[in-house]
Amino acid sequence: MSDPRARKASQAALMASADDTEATFYEALQQGDLERLMSVWSDDEGIACVHPGGVRVVGEVAIRGTFEAIFANGPVQVSLQQVRRLESDHCEVHHVLEKVQALTPEGLQTAFVLATNVYLRTALGWRMVLHHASPGQAHELQELAEPAATLH
Repeated sequence: MSDPRARKASQAALMASADDTEATFYEALQQGDLERLMSVWSDDEGIACVHPGGVRVVGEVAIRGTFEAIFANGPVQVSLQQVRRLESDHCEVHHVLEKVQALTPEGLQTAFVLATNVYLRTALGWRMVLHHASPGQAHELQELAEPAATLH
């Protein structure tokens, strides 16, 4: 199946929720599977990705190129540590804390990344329209949150 739209349509049932789409995205990173990773993205020309410390990359071809370069070094060992969700009928915003591990000449190194993933409900199921990642701090507080206004 060489047509990207046909691939995405065939996988729509696998991404019946934004959580399914997010799981597929991170599994594809862990497996170094570029085609699977790109299948989660919307067909919209305005999709965007910002890698930690990087520039804004817009459009499917440009995003594919950045992940090809990343996967040239192998799969990305990343796991979600925290997920906060803002949900509506047609859009979800997930604020996540990623734990990234890499084997370096100095041994296994761990980094934390704060990312925002935005998903839209489309005719093909939930699709990613934005992945924006920033470096986090390994040994510092990862979030400041105000206390809930309602006591339960």
